[in-house]
Amino acid sequence: MKIIISGAGEVGFHLAKLLSYESQEITLIDTKKESLVYAIDHLDIRVIKGDTTSIGVLKDARVENSDLFIAVTSSETTNITACVLAKELGARRTIARISNTEFIDQKDNFGFSKFGIDELISPESLAAGEIELLLNQYGFDDGYEFEQGALTMLSLRLSKTAAFVGKTVQEAAEVFPQLHFVPIAIQRFGTQYTIIPRGDTEFKEGDKVIFVTSKGGSEELFELSGKMRLDVKNVMILGGSKIGHKTAKDLCASNFNVKLIESDKDVAFELADDMPKVLIINGDGRNVDLLEEENIGSMDAFIAVTGNSETNIMSCLVAKSKGVKKTIALVENMDYYQISESIGIDTLINKKLLAANNIFRYIRKGEVVAMTKLNNMNAELLEFEVKNRSKITEKMIKDLEFPRSAIIGGIIRHGKGIIPLGDFKVQGGDRVVVCCLPKAITEVEKLFF
Repeated sequence: MKIIISGAGEVGFHLAKLLSYESQEITLIDTKKESLVYAIDHLDIRVIKGDTTSIGVLKDARVENSDLFIAVTSSETTNITACVLAKELGARRTIARISNTEFIDQKDNFGFSKFGIDELISPESLAAGEIELLLNQYGFDDGYEFEQGALTMLSLRLSKTAAFVGKTVQEAAEVFPQLHFVPIAIQRFGTQYTIIPRGDTEFKEGDKVIFVTSKGGSEELFELSGKMRLDVKNVMILGGSKIGHKTAKDLCASNFNVKLIESDKDVAFELADDMPKVLIINGDGRNVDLLEEENIGSMDAFIAVTGNSETNIMSCLVAKSKGVKKTIALVENMDYYQISESIGIDTLINKKLLAANNIFRYIRKGEVVAMTKLNNMNAELLEFEVKNRSKITEKMIKDLEFPRSAIIGGIIRHGKGIIPLGDFKVQGGDRVVVCCLPKAITEVEKLFF
């Protein structure tokens, strides 16, 4: 697949890096020479110095032969303009990064595809959505929803009090029948290896287990996890960035009690005018005395989304020391994922990873309608739309030649999530959620052609 990326910033470079691992033909365009020099020194890709709103630059990139054009510069106007031009010049599909989340909310009403933009992505909106999902699914470390929650992916670190520790997957299924969740990936404590569980796979204390749940499954899973239930209502947010702003606005609309700390006085006043139901505090969130004055100990969750990863991590550690049960930190450095649990932070989120997950589904073969990479695990979660001609159609799951390093986690039929057993027959129009290791992706894709 020939892919052109406009913008060699943090999102563009990260996308180019991930896509280059997939042996895609990548062209990266940017106006800054230093960004391109760094990219060409680290990646096996083609680079072009120039402005993608220039028709000449787009023709030089051979946009007319491109399968995918992705505009992820820091300028919303540049991204929209570049996509319109790229589409007009022959690009098969275009994706524009935008910062105005109103465009995301209203995209169905405005029909951006008429102007040549097939998809809009907002890393800030994706991050805010991830945060709200994590707060609504308290007790779980990561989450991802398919079809507005028809199926949900949740991750959980098993404690010794979890009801299924010491049992195999098959034994747990026999002891707890009629449950609405299934394990799809396991990472043993202290290792980096990802296991796709089978019937004889044993759950062990300390395992990080990824589950897919249907409606009601998250409550059942939490009850069996051995953890105490706590509803999140009081939330403190550090940082009035675009992510902080949207997160506060969305949480307030969902009836959370929200405090937001912003160090810039002018920004704090603007936020207060825009969100009268959110308590805006002008101050330095790194100041422990300030946090104590604002009763951080009474908060159910603390979310740090400033522009500085280290500030976010340290403030979350302070919040943990004051008794806050749920902490979420925005980080830029992917390496921090390796140490998040060991230092005591519940969840790390990364805009680059969220944007990459959203875009990656367009390079997968078959009708992929959603995709996410599992945090700190070597596996992907893909949602395929089953076509009548697909090899998987009208076959029972137990009869499919499914690779052992992949597993079907759930099926959505007519908007309802189903955790299927071996005698379940897949039909055209179904949406199938599959978890697989990288080595199995090609085999899995063939089943959905």
